[in-house]
Amino acid sequence: MKTETAQTPVKIYPPKPDKVYFYGTCLIDLFYPDAGMAGIQLLEREGIEVIFPEGQTCCGQPAYSSGYHDQARSVAASQLNLFPEAWPIVVPSGSCGGMMRQHYPDLFADTPQSSQANAIAARTWELTDFLLHVCHIQLKDLGEPTTVAMHTSCSARREMGVAEVGPQLLSQLANVTLVEQARAAECCGFGGTFAIRHPEISAAMVSDKADSLVDTGATRFVTTDCGCLMNIHGHAEQSHKPIQGEHILSFLWQRTGEAHS
Repeated sequence: MKTETAQTPVKIYPPKPDKVYFYGTCLIDLFYPDAGMAGIQLLEREGIEVIFPEGQTCCGQPAYSSGYHDQARSVAASQLNLFPEAWPIVVPSGSCGGMMRQHYPDLFADTPQSSQANAIAARTWELTDFLLHVCHIQLKDLGEPTTVAMHTSCSARREMGVAEVGPQLLSQLANVTLVEQARAAECCGFGGTFAIRHPEISAAMVSDKADSLVDTGATRFVTTDCGCLMNIHGHAEQSHKPIQGEHILSFLWQRTGEAHS
């Protein structure tokens, strides 16, 4: 019997557009607005007009990953009409981006919104991936020499396929040394509602992740997802581990933005 192996779809990047929709995510909105603003500023500096639909709320991922697909569909359905034009939708999160790009087609299969959900999924891009491969961004480092480690979320790595994007962007910064952690591909233990439903397991996982980052010798790490950032940074702070976190978009803007001009 021939065994078929699932193949990761090849990404077909669009031409650089004049406009994009910016889907901010709940955690950006509530806890890390600086990362959202940094993403918008990076896009605008590339000559792209950023449209922020004011009616956006949750993408539905927490309910979906917990098995409540009807409730997830109800939440996600309110997002479908926010992006009427054919512009790309950029998301500063592999988790929310993965939900929209990978799971909306299944979530809305055999519903009247199926075609609309499929079209939105095809236009959804994780923001750092979009900056590197669509905008072809070139970064000029204006900051002082520093060393950082990086954590890429499970969704960004496995659903959005952007594990190499962050390191490639950081490699453009002449005064930044990126050190690799031993547990680079391992989960931090957040996993949305996983951390709530399995707190003991989650706590052990984030402790291992924080130790792995500390062991690099860096005192600072960057990540593409606010959930991981909140989890790892919060644990490190509570446990007095010598590592602090930041969203990669905030880090990139601080190193290259007009504050240094």
